Amino acid sequence: MSSFSPFSKEELFPQEEMLEIRKQKGELFIGLPKESYLGEKRVCLTPDAVAALCSHGHRIVIETGAGDHANYSDRSYSEAGAKISSDVEEAFKCSIVLKVAPPTEKEIEYMNPKTILISSLQLKTQNKSYLKSLTNKQITAVAFDYIKDENETYPIVKSLSEIAGTASIMIAAELMSGTNLGNGLLLGNIGGVPPSSIVIFGAGTVGEYAARAAIGLGARVKVFDNSISKLRKLQHALHAPIYTSTLQPKSIAKALMRADVAIGAIRGKNRSPICATKEMVENMKDGAIIIDVSIDRGGCFETSNLTTHKTPTFTKYGVTHYCVPNIPARYARTASLSISNIFTPYLLNIAEEGGFENAVRFDKSLRNGMYFYHGILTNKTVADWFDLPFRDINLLIL
Repeated sequence: MSSFSPFSKEELFPQEEMLEIRKQKGELFIGLPKESYLGEKRVCLTPDAVAALCSHGHRIVIETGAGDHANYSDRSYSEAGAKISSDVEEAFKCSIVLKVAPPTEKEIEYMNPKTILISSLQLKTQNKSYLKSLTNKQITAVAFDYIKDENETYPIVKSLSEIAGTASIMIAAELMSGTNLGNGLLLGNIGGVPPSSIVIFGAGTVGEYAARAAIGLGARVKVFDNSISKLRKLQHALHAPIYTSTLQPKSIAKALMRADVAIGAIRGKNRSPICATKEMVENMKDGAIIIDVSIDRGGCFETSNLTTHKTPTFTKYGVTHYCVPNIPARYARTASLSISNIFTPYLLNIAEEGGFENAVRFDKSLRNGMYFYHGILTNKTVADWFDLPFRDINLLIL
C-alpha cells in the first residue's frame, strides 16, 4: 500500500527563485480641468499629445474651454479622442489629474480618494490647510517642477526658463518702444546708432536665453553672477564675446547707470539676492526697463513689487518695472507645447510599467517629483517649510 504525498515529485525538487516581474501594460484615465488660477493660460496636453495617448488605449476627459487660452479648441481635443465635459467636477474625478497650477482646496474636494495629482507645487503660495486637504483625500501628488531626470536637471523648469529668458528680451523691446512707458529706443544695433545696453543678473538658463536673444538683436550685454563656473559655461555656450562679472556693487552701479534694460534672473535657495539697491535704480536712465523674472522668489531689485498679467508694469524713479511671476503663461501655446512634450513620455511610460504604483518603483525621476504618497508627506523641502514630519518615499514603496 503506497503512502499518499500532497506534493508531486517535481514540486519536491529545488525551484528557481521567482523574481518580481513588472505588471502588464495598464490603461490610464486622465483628467484635464480648466485652469482657474488668475492669469494661467497654459494646458498640460496638446491635442497631438492627446491623440498619441488615446491611440495607446488611454481615456482622457477635458473640461470644456481648457485649451482656449492656448488656442486649442474643444473640437481639436474631441477629434483627437478626448471626451469634452462641461461638468466642472468630471475631469477631477479621473484617476490621474493633470494641472499646470496646483488645484484649490475646493478643487481637491472634487477629487476621488487616492487620486494621482500631477501639477506644479508653487510652495511659496501654499499653506498647511492645503496639505491637510491632500492628506484627507490620500492623494498621491507629484510636483512637475521637482521632477529631476537622469541628467540631474529639472526638464520642465529648464524648458519654462528658456521661454522666460527669451520672452524677457521681447517684453523689454516692446516696453522700450512704447509711447507712454519707454524711451522710444529700438532694442538692437543699427548702423550709426549706439547699440542698446542690457544688464542681466544670473548666468543660469534664464540668463543664458536672455543673453542669447539680446545678442541676436545686436545689443551690448553684461552678465553678473557670483558663480564663476556658470559665467564660464555661459561664455562657452554663447559663442560670442560677452562682458561677465561677479556681483560687485561698484561694477553693478556703473553698468546700471548706462543700461537701457536690466533683467533679474537669479533665484537663490530661499530668496533671490537683491543685486540692485534702491539707490542704483534711482540712478538709472529715465525710461529704462526692469524685467524681474525672479520676482516669485522676492526679486533681484530692491524696488520690485509683484505685478500681474492684467497690470504688468509700474514706474518708480522714472524706471518701468515689469514684475509678473509667470512670464511663460504670456506665451501659452509655446509653453503648453513644451510642457506637453515632457509630460507625454512620462504618461506613456507609466502605462508601460503597469500603472503609477509600479512606475514609481522603477522611475527615480517620478520619486524626485513626489511630495505626497497616499496622503503621506514625502518631500523634505516641503516638510521643512511647514515644519511637518515626513517619510522617505524609498521606504514607502518597497
